[in-house]
Amino acid sequence: MAKILIVDDSRTSRKILKGLLEDGGHEIIGEASNGEEGVIRYKELRPDIVTMDITMPTMNGLESLMCIKKEDDKSKVIMITAAGQKEKMVQAIREGADDFITKPFDAEQILGAIKRVLERN
Repeated sequence: MAKILIVDDSRTSRKILKGLLEDGGHEIIGEASNGEEGVIRYKELRPDIVTMDITMPTMNGLESLMCIKKEDDKSKVIMITAAGQKEKMVQAIREGADDFITKPFDAEQILGAIKRVLERN
């Protein structure tokens, strides 16, 4: 079981992710609706894993990823993006993302990514 922070500007996406992750035995310790809020919540909560949407207002997921990695280089961040954004996914991996998932995702994809990231510790 992991303590997870969900960062996504879509309330619907956060709700779906929360349900899938909780059904998979994980604990959602916080949510954020943009990258800036995600960085603040990361510092407050220190989750085991962050799920991070790439396209968000205020501060996008790539900027937020860089801030979180600067704050804590051992942080675990799984990036989530729409299909067709391969260039952004490559950049996210270069910036330290631990895994990535494309929307639309299913329980198997998200839980598999969480499991892979946890096993690397």
